[in-house]
Amino acid sequence: MTPRERVLTALVHRQADRIPRDFWAEPPAWNRLLAHAGHADKERLLRQLEIDLRHLDAEGPLEREIRDGVFQNLWGERFIYRQTPWGPMREDAKGALAHAGSLAELEAFPWPSPDCFNHAALTEQARRYGEFALVYGFADVWQRPALVRGWEEFFVDLVERPEWAHFLSRKFTDFYLEDYTRAAEATGGRIDLYLLISDLGSQRGPLISQTMFREFVAPYLKEMIDRIHSLGGRVLYHSCGRIRSFIPELINLGVDVLDPIQPSGPDMGPERLKASFGRQLCFHGGIDMQKLLPLGTPAQVREEVRRYCDTLGRGGGYILAPAHLFQPDVPPENVLAVYQAAA
Repeated sequence: MTPRERVLTALVHRQADRIPRDFWAEPPAWNRLLAHAGHADKERLLRQLEIDLRHLDAEGPLEREIRDGVFQNLWGERFIYRQTPWGPMREDAKGALAHAGSLAELEAFPWPSPDCFNHAALTEQARRYGEFALVYGFADVWQRPALVRGWEEFFVDLVERPEWAHFLSRKFTDFYLEDYTRAAEATGGRIDLYLLISDLGSQRGPLISQTMFREFVAPYLKEMIDRIHSLGGRVLYHSCGRIRSFIPELINLGVDVLDPIQPSGPDMGPERLKASFGRQLCFHGGIDMQKLLPLGTPAQVREEVRRYCDTLGRGGGYILAPAHLFQPDVPPENVLAVYQAAA
């Protein structure tokens, strides 16, 4: 099978010639792995690891430093960089609208337009990676609005100023509806998976009630999901945390693939997920980023990878990947072990 055929076969719950593989890493983790490999060619490394997906990127405006050591992106998310031995890592700070005192202040913010992205760059990327399954986007319609507003402020808004929360999610949703439409046009409908993000869970359980989910999150997810499906793509939905109670809701909304299936409790284990939802949903990720990958041995990593592949990959429906982006504290030997175990 070609890499794309392998992925598409798994996505329709059929057994491919092997489990398809994806690769996500923070920039410092890339640096550490490439230093271990002895070269600086990312594509060469992806091919050596037999990665089946490629992530497309529409070039957009760069972040800017607004004061000493504090940066802001086009949305008003603010962050600092913590140094690691392999390069700087982003750490979120209070967003640009954390101190807003009125809805008028939210409305007056210089909101970005999809015109700021160079979608034409996607045409060449899609051609270059024609043999692979293609992933696009970073659409977030609830969590990133909360980062711009400030998590604490946003949660208060949900109760005391719901129109503020809806305003923010509407801004993000309208942007990404158009962004994804333009990406599909630039690639001739070639994109297989569109990423949709909104973290709903903590380590212990949901961040919000299902009632609030249905009011403040689900309508915007539904708009994005319907648009992605109309473009001929599938929805790769990302939510960290212990979110099992939301999975039936996500299935009803039309989510196709759930990422990163963070192993935050027994109810998020691969055996239970496959038994409960394996006929309705595909899975992406699962290999523990908090303890196993940074602290385990390569042998332990390989054992866990085989467990996930044997369980979630049985009969198709699974793409091997870490439970979040590879972090710089993961030894390169453990990154390699993830993909060696699946050979």
